[in-house]
Amino acid sequence: MKTTFAIISFLFLTFIATPASAQKADKAAIDKFISAQATREHGEEYPDARKVVTGDLDGGSDAETVVLYTIEGQNGSNNHIQYLAVFKRANGALVVLTHTSVGSKSYRDAELDSVSNRLINLTTMSFAKNDPACCPTLKGKTWYKLALGRLVAVKSPK
Repeated sequence: MKTTFAIISFLFLTFIATPASAQKADKAAIDKFISAQATREHGEEYPDARKVVTGDLDGGSDAETVVLYTIEGQNGSNNHIQYLAVFKRANGALVVLTHTSVGSKSYRDAELDSVSNRLINLTTMSFAKNDPACCPTLKGKTWYKLALGRLVAVKSPK
């Protein structure tokens, strides 16, 4: 009975607890990267807007982690900029590969949908000619691919 309990406990700790600690480490790596960028921009992340998805961007055996995040209040302004960052697993830990801006207060709003067919899929809201700065009305789609270690906008997912 004690042996069975020990085996069950070991299996629980190995297969159940480990993913939670890995998720915690992944979140910490993402938090650290975004926090450093926010500090450089003299702004702060709007944490409720963060979205994380995983998927294959480079055809490798491990999925990349894609993060859409927003930094706002740069230098006391009411601006905000949305970024996409791509992280890859190296020696068991997430490390950033690249990042780029994909939206801002006066440009467009972006929503991270998924990663499929080696593309990052975003739904966007852009500004029509008479839209106020608060409220873009033109719904669209855009895609990004990982090319030579950088994120590149793609016109169509053909």
